[in-house]
Amino acid sequence: MTDVAMENQTVDKKPNKFAMLISCLLAFPLAAVLLVHPAAMLDDNGHYSHSALMYIMIGISGGFIHGVGFVPRHWIWKWLFSPFLSWPLMIWGYYTWFFS
Repeated sequence: MTDVAMENQTVDKKPNKFAMLISCLLAFPLAAVLLVHPAAMLDDNGHYSHSALMYIMIGISGGFIHGVGFVPRHWIWKWLFSPFLSWPLMIWGYYTWFFS
């Protein structure tokens, strides 16, 4: 059974080290701000937008996962934690941090 599963796997390409570095550089400061000074993510009314913070944390998770070089096997996790989704979510986090 495992032999059949192993035959269907394709050969992985080499990871893009520059993209991995960008993912880490975007994820580390946002994670630090959320851990050390979460009040920096408050909106103008002094409230948290919990739905926005959930998406931003998914982006941070994707940044860390991609940044360390981990490649999920299932297509849903590959898509969810890819830089194509995590980078815009982290940029949204920086926008929330600096302009809200």
